[in-house]
Amino acid sequence: MTQPTHVDFWFDPSCPYTWLTSRWLLHACEVRPLTPHWHVMSLTLLNEGREEDPEGDAGGYLLRPVRISAGVAEEYGEEALGRFYTALGSRLHEHEEFRAGVFEDALEDAGLPGELAAAAESDRYDAALRASHGAAVALVGSDVGTPVMAVRRRAGTVAFFGPCVSGAPSGEAAGRLWDGTLAMAECPGFFELRRSPGLLDVRGRADARTCGA
Repeated sequence: MTQPTHVDFWFDPSCPYTWLTSRWLLHACEVRPLTPHWHVMSLTLLNEGREEDPEGDAGGYLLRPVRISAGVAEEYGEEALGRFYTALGSRLHEHEEFRAGVFEDALEDAGLPGELAAAAESDRYDAALRASHGAAVALVGSDVGTPVMAVRRRAGTVAFFGPCVSGAPSGEAAGRLWDGTLAMAECPGFFELRRSPGLLDVRGRADARTCGA
C-alpha cells in the first residue's frame, strides 16, 4: 500500500492567494495520496526591516490572525491549526467578514476556546511564530512570500514557494496540478514559471477549476 506523501504547508491566514492554494491542496488530497501538515508563517515578519512595507499594513492588522494561529498550533497542534484556518479563511476570503468577533467565531467553529483570540494583541506566542516562520524561510529563502510547501521524499525534502493560483482546482484537475508542481519542484535547475496577474481572477472563477482539462 502506498504511503501518503507528507506535505508541510506554511501560510499567513490573511493572504487570499494562499487561501486558494490551501483549498487546492485539500482537493488534491482527495485524488492523490497526500497528507497536509499545517504551519504558520507571517507576511509581517517577511517584511520586517524593509524600508517600505509592500503590504501597506501600517496598523499591524496582519499580525493579529497570525498570532492567534501560532497560539492554536502551540496549544492544540497542527490538526487544530488546519481547522482554525478553514474556519477563519472562509470568513475572511469567501464572505469578507472583516468585523469584530470574527476571530472568536472562527475559533468556536474550529472547536477551540474563544479566549485564544486574546493572542491577537499579545506577544505570548511570538517566539513560536518566529520559529515556525523561520523554518519555512530556511527552506526557500526570504525573498519569497506565502505559502511555502515542503514535500518529504526519499532523496530529501523538496521545498518551494507557491504555487499561486487564482482559483482552487478540484477533482482530477487538482491532481494534475499537483503532479506538475511536484515535477517542476524536483527538477534541480528549475527556477520560476510566471504570467501576468492581470490575466487572473483572485475570486477563482469556473475556468480555474478545470485547469489542464
